[in-house]
Amino acid sequence: MMKEAMLYEKLSGGRVHCHLCAHGCKIAPGRQGICQVRVNQEGTLYTLVYGRTIARHIDPVEKKPLLHFHPGSLAYSMATPGCNFRCKWCQNADISQMPREQHIMMGTEATPEDIVAAAGRNGCRSVAYTYTEPTIFFEYSYDTARIAHEEDLANIYVTNGFMTEEMLETMDPHLDAANVDLKAFRDDTYREYVGARLQPVLDSLKKMKELGVWVEVTTLVIPDLNDDPKELREIADFIAADLGPETPWHISRFRPAYEMRDRPPTEVERLMEAQAIGEGAGLRYVYVGNVPGETNTVCHACGETVIERTGYRVLDNRTTADGHCPSCGTAVAGVGLGAGTESG
Repeated sequence: MMKEAMLYEKLSGGRVHCHLCAHGCKIAPGRQGICQVRVNQEGTLYTLVYGRTIARHIDPVEKKPLLHFHPGSLAYSMATPGCNFRCKWCQNADISQMPREQHIMMGTEATPEDIVAAAGRNGCRSVAYTYTEPTIFFEYSYDTARIAHEEDLANIYVTNGFMTEEMLETMDPHLDAANVDLKAFRDDTYREYVGARLQPVLDSLKKMKELGVWVEVTTLVIPDLNDDPKELREIADFIAADLGPETPWHISRFRPAYEMRDRPPTEVERLMEAQAIGEGAGLRYVYVGNVPGETNTVCHACGETVIERTGYRVLDNRTTADGHCPSCGTAVAGVGLGAGTESG
């Protein structure tokens, strides 16, 4: 199902300039952008993945991971093939790299209306655009998000953050929350292992906060790549200073995958050290992920456990109806936190 793309301009000689992501591809006729899912046909840019779902699942919102956005609710999660990154450790490379490596565009047809209807039938509180990079299926997610809002469903991006300011401003009225992968704090790492740059990701994070999108940040801690305490401290300092100390930081354990099977899983002790670094930088909510155990939300003022979890499951939400700690009355940062609300 081909559809003319949004956010591009026509250039001389039949070329087009895509303004969707920070790659800013200038594409000759008959060629595709870096993402491999946008093609220039006779001077018009088309998306090749509109309505083409490669994955659809019902997930706890905690799996995104979002722990401060309607905790305990369900997210209707969907994706198309493709990505504008080439992460060597990608957990979903079979679908994210499909257009580049297999030169095919598999998927099942589903209209935006189909997605929203399925979310409603299954008792979901939100629609999550996830698994691959939602920026590359922007037109599809944009149309779906508009309809989702009409049905009182929230919209979530699980993203690498490599979009343009223009894209975020276009999506802004319909984007409620995002979990952004901050993969490293070294531009060289982004260039060598991801095929991108660091600064546009930092710019997108700050722009999302400016637009009022609820943001949580995830860093996959990879041995001998981004696990140096100095670099982790720089990430934590950036989050605290530029996004705010109330911004949750998820520190996730690396497991060998795709083209990076030569490294061992991250030691749990290193993850705990990273958590201590985040807390030492003033972050109020630092979580360790991809390891068994609890991911409780604790009041930063008095230490009371306000949301108790095991894995992705909420066992007890003790926040007050307006999202405060029941012991000391301090506000717990987030959206739809209150115990007993429709989302809690």
